[in-house]
Amino acid sequence: MQYFLVKSEPFKYSWEQFNKDGRTFWDGVRNYQARNNLKEMKEGDLVLFYHSNEGKNVVGIAKVVKEFYQDPTTDDERWVVVDLVPVQSLKNPVSLEAIKNDERLKDVSLVRQGRLSVMTLKPEEFDRIVELGS
Repeated sequence: MQYFLVKSEPFKYSWEQFNKDGRTFWDGVRNYQARNNLKEMKEGDLVLFYHSNEGKNVVGIAKVVKEFYQDPTTDDERWVVVDLVPVQSLKNPVSLEAIKNDERLKDVSLVRQGRLSVMTLKPEEFDRIVELGS
């Protein structure tokens, strides 16, 4: 099992809309490191959903249900998507400030590489964020 975090601006694609849709492909990634992280995702891996810009909170948990394939929004073969489904909302959204202030999360990619839209998480980082959101 691997763990990831994906970021979306709520006005573009919110956790609420994701829950209404029930499934989505994660598109629009145009950064090579983020793309490589998408390629690492395997069916069943868990993904934290983070609202960027507005809110700046981890708001839910999703699961990978289809591994990477060509991004249908572009003809450029370099870009890929994965399919995700929502698993559960966090009872309490976990703010970026809370993550930055937690000693156990000081090395999380969300803090170190704030602009990266798809990032890996260590199991203990994932578990800690979920714990903070309980």
